[in-house]
Amino acid sequence: MTPVEVVTALIRDDQGRLLVVRKRGTERFMLPGGKAEAGEAAADTLARELSEELGLALVQARSFGVFEADAANEPGRRVIGHVHHALTTGAPAPAAEITEMRWIALAPPYPVALAPLLETQILPALIAVSPSSG
Repeated sequence: MTPVEVVTALIRDDQGRLLVVRKRGTERFMLPGGKAEAGEAAADTLARELSEELGLALVQARSFGVFEADAANEPGRRVIGHVHHALTTGAPAPAAEITEMRWIALAPPYPVALAPLLETQILPALIAVSPSSG
């Protein structure tokens, strides 16, 4: 089965915490973002998804890496995440299919259940390069 490909954003606050979101009908939190539309560039996908889901404007996106793990919401499927450091403006607020958002510290223990891609791949890589895992 073909993996699900998504473009996601690492958004941190002034305390170094990471923004995570939970979609309607799901239990696990993940990075904001989503699937690209046909012919859409990664930065355009991020800009569209962040605007629709959180009311944020994307100022800049810089690639952090590509990661793969079991999909959180599609049993038996894999997800490939194209992850970007994102600089945004605005105050995030859940919209569209986003039910809840949280700011979490990079290091465990985590206060919410996280998607496997975030917990087992992205966060360890981010902690490894962050001066403070706050």
